[in-house]
Amino acid sequence: MNATETEVGRVFLFSGHMIDAPGRASPRFPPDQEPIAAAAIADQLRELAAGPGDRAVSGAACGGDLLFAEAALALGVHLDLYLAFDEQQFLEESIDFANADWHARYLAAKGQAALHIAPLELGPLSAGEDPYERANRWMLDEAGRSGPGKVECIVLWNGEGGDGPGGTHDMMETVRKAGGRVHWLNTKQLWR
Repeated sequence: MNATETEVGRVFLFSGHMIDAPGRASPRFPPDQEPIAAAAIADQLRELAAGPGDRAVSGAACGGDLLFAEAALALGVHLDLYLAFDEQQFLEESIDFANADWHARYLAAKGQAALHIAPLELGPLSAGEDPYERANRWMLDEAGRSGPGKVECIVLWNGEGGDGPGGTHDMMETVRKAGGRVHWLNTKQLWR
C-alpha cells in the first residue's frame, strides 16, 4: 500500500523557478545558483521535519521542481509528479533545453514517484485554457484533499510580477486563503 492509499501526514506542495534557458535576457535562476537552491529547499524540508508518511506534490521541470523532488525523496517522502503536457512535449519544453544532466535526474525522480500526466488524467485542454494554470490548479486540488491544515507550500521565487493565474504568486495566495502555510525561499536573498 502506498502513501496515496493510506492516511497521509502533511502534504508538501512546491512551486518555483526553472533553471534559466541559455541566453535568457533577464536571469531568474542562473544554473550556477543550483547548489544554493538545492540546499535551501532541502533545509526547508528538514526544518519542517518532512519524512515517511508525508507526501510531496510538484511539477518535474528542471530547476526548483526537480531539486524539491530529489530532496523529498532523500527524506523518504512519497512523491507525486504532475506534468502539464504529454511526456515528450514536457521533456522538450521543461527539461532538455537546460544542457545539463536534468534529463537523467528527471528519469531518476520519475522512477521513484507516482507520475500524473494532465492530458491522460484530465483530458485535452479546453479552448483558451492555459496548460500551466491547469496543472497548478490540479496540484493545488490534489494537495488540498488531505485538508488545508496539512498543506505546507514551499516556493522558490524572486517575488517579481509576471506570474499570471496559476503562477507561483497565485499558488501562494490560494494556499494561504485555504488555510495552508507558505514557506517562501526568496531567490533575491538566496542569490546574494
